[in-house]
Amino acid sequence: GGGEPLGSRLLSPARRGGGRRAHRSEPGGGRDGGAAQSGAGGGERRRPGGGKARAGGAAPGRGWALRGAAPGAALLGSAVLVGGLLGWSLPGGRQGGAEVLARGSEAVRDRFVEVACSGDYGAGRRFEGCTPRKCGRGVTDAVITREEAERIRRIAERGLSLGGSDGGASILDLHSGALSMGKHFVNLYRYFGDKIQDIFTEEDFALYRDVRWRIQEKIAQTFGISSSAMYLTKPTFFSRINSTEAKTTHDEYWHPHIDKVTYGSFDYTSLLYLSDYAEDFGGGRFVFMDEGSNKTIEPRAGRVSFFTSGSENLHRVEKVRWGTRYAITISFTCNPDHGIGDPVLT
Repeated sequence: GGGEPLGSRLLSPARRGGGRRAHRSEPGGGRDGGAAQSGAGGGERRRPGGGKARAGGAAPGRGWALRGAAPGAALLGSAVLVGGLLGWSLPGGRQGGAEVLARGSEAVRDRFVEVACSGDYGAGRRFEGCTPRKCGRGVTDAVITREEAERIRRIAERGLSLGGSDGGASILDLHSGALSMGKHFVNLYRYFGDKIQDIFTEEDFALYRDVRWRIQEKIAQTFGISSSAMYLTKPTFFSRINSTEAKTTHDEYWHPHIDKVTYGSFDYTSLLYLSDYAEDFGGGRFVFMDEGSNKTIEPRAGRVSFFTSGSENLHRVEKVRWGTRYAITISFTCNPDHGIGDPVLT
């Protein structure tokens, strides 16, 4: 979602729920920022096969939406740095001709870069206490722990083990039920029925809700808005990307895009990374495409990157060269009409 192109058609969920909004969402594509090939994953420290083994590892894949639904082109990575808040550190370092805003090898407490807002937020309704007045990109390793990221990753692995794309990019949307399956998408709640109770637990969904809420509060704090004025929106989804060749356009996650253009409801995009750059995968960095320069973020398990979703944050994701990259895109809107609830198991 925001950040990574996925698909624009959504699935009707069989069951889903709760949260503060009762709206039922449906998968709608988005990848975490298309990534053209860019610097071949500059600075990679490990070669293919050098990634560390993880419990419950899943096979690579990608996608989502009910059979017949045509997901658009937007899947993974979405979100990262921008600078300038009081008490936040300044980004530094260059690598392969591009500025590195956050390296995978460093623990970043808070880093923010402010950028001028585009005109994308003035065309429609403005929502007091939420519509961006300050724009930018932030990154932090201090909101979600690596242990929590590992637990969230296991949720993604279990869900994606039920399907997976024939190409290199698979998605799982717990809100709508969208799951990549071959060259199509299925609604996992309908497709697998009560068997879902054997895959996920109430504790899984409680952790998911807690992590989502902490990220929402961090975004609100950083941009000086009210967390209660923000609404989770669709698509919000897990992504799994590997180096398998794309089989359909839905697997092409690397194209540059703007989240508010791809998904009109997005106002703030965030990404929680669930695996480590240069350890679990090569390539796959998140790239902000600014005039005259690129700014990159190297994924790290537990790292949250977030940004305003307008044209000021054009981005892409590099192609994954080896290994498997996991992330979850969590997107927010200021318009309550576009809000969705948290997923529920029953």
